[in-house]
Amino acid sequence: MARRYWLDRATMEGIAAEEGVSRSTISRMLDAARATGVVTVSVNPVHGRASAMGAELGHRYGISARVVPVPDDASDLVRLQLVATETAGLLDEVMGAGMTLALAWGTTTSAVGQHLRARPLRDAHVVQLNGAMNTHSSGIGYGSDVLGRFGTAWDAQVHHFPVPAFFDRPETRQAMWRERSVRRVLGIQQAADVALFGIGAVAGAVPSRVWTEGYLTPGDRADLAAGHVVGDVCTVFLRADGSWEGIPLNARTSGLTPPALRRIPRRVCAVAGSHKVVGLAAALAGRLVTDLVLDERTASELLVRRLTKRPPALWSP
Repeated sequence: MARRYWLDRATMEGIAAEEGVSRSTISRMLDAARATGVVTVSVNPVHGRASAMGAELGHRYGISARVVPVPDDASDLVRLQLVATETAGLLDEVMGAGMTLALAWGTTTSAVGQHLRARPLRDAHVVQLNGAMNTHSSGIGYGSDVLGRFGTAWDAQVHHFPVPAFFDRPETRQAMWRERSVRRVLGIQQAADVALFGIGAVAGAVPSRVWTEGYLTPGDRADLAAGHVVGDVCTVFLRADGSWEGIPLNARTSGLTPPALRRIPRRVCAVAGSHKVVGLAAALAGRLVTDLVLDERTASELLVRRLTKRPPALWSP
């Protein structure tokens, strides 16, 4: 039926008559064909502005960049969905049998999971890259939902990381990292083939969950402002130059440190929203990204951005 409709250009009414079923039955089956990957649809942009910006970003930062065309009046939520769709397509290209995806939970990666094509991969794995617990919630429900979308789409084994996003004390994390059950997950993270993450930021219409779900105390926010922090990757906080050492909260985070993250061969960063430009520039300065997907407006602002001696932090105490 999919072949008759999309390739032969037959109408739903005509196919229904041929098969002796109702038109609504044909409609449901065609929807199922797209949902299960029997049929895929792609739209190529008719102008080259986005492609040119992607090439310029690739040249400037030594990465592979995909710039998603968006209408000039598109909202942040629309831009997020467009970037998520493109990122899902990229993952469809790079993920294969026997591969492991290390996934940092967040608003952006959650949106990516909603656009994955159902495609069983033999012996594939999805591992959580940072803890999700805080003093208000276990974080298990949200983290499981995000990872579950990827595991279901690829029929992959999912490995959760049931630890706090931020520990109360550095020594607690050090002790936890010696536990065999935790070391097993850390080993899967560090052996991953692909990492997927977004950029954490407090501003914008789609703010980071780290800033809206009770993960940070007022004291934490004050420390980040004093340290001139501009964003985070995998709940590891960065300065404008991409450095992360010496930021007190990083000694308590469960996220993979930049040196460990850089050992993962493919590191896919999805970004939607101009408010994330400063944090994205920091991630690029820290060489944390190999593959970047971002919307056209954000790409334009990243290209024209000029560094100052002391860039303003995104957070104030």
